[in-house]
Amino acid sequence: MLRAVAIIPVIVALTVAAFPAGAATAAALSASARADVARVKDYLNAMTTLQARFLQVTSSGAYAEGSIYISRPGKLRIEYDPPVPVLMVSAGNSLIYYDKELGQVSFLSIDATPAGYFVSERIEFGGEITVTGFERRRGALRLSLVKTDDPQEGNITLVFRDRPLALKKWIVVDAQGIETTISLLGIRSGHDLNPDLFRFADPRELKEPDR
Repeated sequence: MLRAVAIIPVIVALTVAAFPAGAATAAALSASARADVARVKDYLNAMTTLQARFLQVTSSGAYAEGSIYISRPGKLRIEYDPPVPVLMVSAGNSLIYYDKELGQVSFLSIDATPAGYFVSERIEFGGEITVTGFERRRGALRLSLVKTDDPQEGNITLVFRDRPLALKKWIVVDAQGIETTISLLGIRSGHDLNPDLFRFADPRELKEPDR
């Protein structure tokens, strides 16, 4: 299913990064960079909910947009605008991928993808997650992360506006070197979200039986 292959890596980042097999190597950070990384960690842990529009652009020219909702811990909803018929919902350990056009439902482990960074109960760097890079650029911070024990599983770079600190985008790179950027617009955080956003009613079970 080519559409699923094209879209799933964008958000959940099922990518193979250009890292050798084995454990990840942490970046050597200056004292000021370590302080900034600590600020990022505190910001992410303080984030209880997030709602935003997103724009998705790849270096190959593909474009899509939609809405994203996060409620920590464990809850995530990503819904693409037409013509992309994709909805992704998580309310625990599983990420549900629903292709509306094909009526096809798939289940992924949320912990097996960098999407799990955003919804984990407690975000820590240096244990299961390794910081492989940090940059400060004109009022922005860029933090690159991989899973410590399996860096080949995928990498993600988080981009923040600085002072006040705010998540603005994230970037993934696939095995072919195609870069995909997810930019967030109209961000609202700390507001109550409707619990129904994180419930998935399988349409296959709602169909009336044939007579």
